[in-house]
Amino acid sequence: MTIPARRSLRDDTSWVLAPLLDLPHVIHAAVISGDGLIEGRSPNLEREAAEGVAAMLSALQGAARTTTAAFAGSYEVRLRQTVVESDQGWVFAIPAGENTALAVFAGPDVNMGIVTHQMQVQVASLGKAMNSPARNDIST
Repeated sequence: MTIPARRSLRDDTSWVLAPLLDLPHVIHAAVISGDGLIEGRSPNLEREAAEGVAAMLSALQGAARTTTAAFAGSYEVRLRQTVVESDQGWVFAIPAGENTALAVFAGPDVNMGIVTHQMQVQVASLGKAMNSPARNDIST
């Protein structure tokens, strides 16, 4: 029995980020690994900035998990969402599969509900794509 090949996030994540970047007031979006590496980024987010975002978001999510565990008295904590508000806007991060997060930066006037809903839609699409067999390109 053959096991279907899994697609790598690094192949191309533009299709995951594009619908998010089309939302009003969304400025940047990125796919980030749990160990702080950038796996995909919006076209206008410089590589160096994206790498900094990935590292800090990884640390932030670790801190959020630890803080929640301390408050809850349980070490079985799974983050559903991390949200940061500043005078510059909002950062949203949600799990996007094993050891991966989807992050969005949006301006202060963003509709939070629309953004977080679309993020969930994109994560569901990403999960389906990651678990589907890879297509074989056959040239004739």
